[in-house]
Amino acid sequence: MSYDYDILVIGSGPGGEGAAMKSIKEGKHVVMIENTPPVGGSCTHRTTIPSKTLRHVVQQKIETRQANTTAYQDLLKSAASVIENQTTLRRSYYDRNNIDLIFGEARFVDPHTVEVTSPDGVVNRHTAAGFIIATGSRPYHPPDIDFSHPRILDSDTVLQLEHHPRSISIYGAGVIGCEYASIFRGLRIKTNLINTRDKLLSFLDDEIIDALSYHLREQGTLIRFSEEYASVEPDDHGVRLHLKSNKQIYSDYFLWANGRTGNSDGMGLEDIEIEADSRGSIKINEDYQTTQSHIYAVGDVVGYPSLASAAYDQGRFAATHLIFGACEHHLVEDIPTGIYTIPEISSVGATEQDLTADRVPYEMGHAFFRHLARAQITGYRTGMLKILFHRETLQILGIHCFGVQASEIIHIGQAIMAQKGEANTLMYFINTTFNYPTMAEAYRVAALNGLNRIQQ
Repeated sequence: MSYDYDILVIGSGPGGEGAAMKSIKEGKHVVMIENTPPVGGSCTHRTTIPSKTLRHVVQQKIETRQANTTAYQDLLKSAASVIENQTTLRRSYYDRNNIDLIFGEARFVDPHTVEVTSPDGVVNRHTAAGFIIATGSRPYHPPDIDFSHPRILDSDTVLQLEHHPRSISIYGAGVIGCEYASIFRGLRIKTNLINTRDKLLSFLDDEIIDALSYHLREQGTLIRFSEEYASVEPDDHGVRLHLKSNKQIYSDYFLWANGRTGNSDGMGLEDIEIEADSRGSIKINEDYQTTQSHIYAVGDVVGYPSLASAAYDQGRFAATHLIFGACEHHLVEDIPTGIYTIPEISSVGATEQDLTADRVPYEMGHAFFRHLARAQITGYRTGMLKILFHRETLQILGIHCFGVQASEIIHIGQAIMAQKGEANTLMYFINTTFNYPTMAEAYRVAALNGLNRIQQ
């Protein structure tokens, strides 16, 4: 049967971009469907790029003692320029590689046909031999909260805030909640962070969690643990948050940061027998195939790990499997985590809790940034690097970093952990000469500290 395209990709975020680029490089006729212009998806316009830009600018204002005189709207202007640059760059990829780009809402009519409704209402149909769905996710909205009210925000609408708040309450202390707590508190805005659990970011190493909690509190964030909302009551001047513990918190704005929903609704998936769970995540196998073997799904719309970097790789791997019927590559087992709080956090591999539960005989080595010459020179003394390793084999089991450039520093450790045999041991860091002074030197310091612990 003849089709309009070999491969039709829905969604131009990292997952869709990775899939489209891999497909075109393999000589396929490719079309990209994006619901609203310009390209880039939520990653570029509503999540990763905007929030990380805001965080960076706030960090700069803190360092230059301008935080008290900076309006939130000024930060949004900085983010807008970065978004524009990213959008222009990403659009050039499609133009340069002759990938057709169509804007509109896509809905499956049958397993090989999608109907695309353009922003001006025009409807066209397109057929393809294979499909890759990369539609991303959006903030979860509980039905009892009025998100149409201007003082109730989510991680999308917080980027459209027109006023500089005096106070804000953030419900949900996951990655998004903690990052925005750092941003708002960095602007000296009174910030309440409501956590539904008994600790922050429980997937992190306990020592890192403790450091994050300490620094958020030291910056002035009021954190409330093990709390759940009973109701959210907005008025013309603010929002009153009623908690099930009978506490009440009143603030200028309320930011919901508790969960996301996959963008799988409205695509006609149920009509072609493709399933999604209660949070909109499309069910796939290990090769990213849905119940329709020629239709794949990647990125946030399939759930874990919900990372832009992983989504791009998922898109490439899915396209490879779609084209060749097999893909020998898979996501790395140890995916690094980057959390852009102030200071930032990054980790890869096992935590102390993991190793203790598995009864692994491990030891640790620390390097505190305040002891590093580079940190003393730059003034970024807050933070540490922590290496977890096997006491007997010295194999690196986990690396955890808290402080400036943590998400960059972590990749040195990640590269060593990916090696086989003796290349992945504490001795690599001990026997390798690092530039001096650098932040990377923390690996040598931590490794020597750890070796000293088992040689006592």
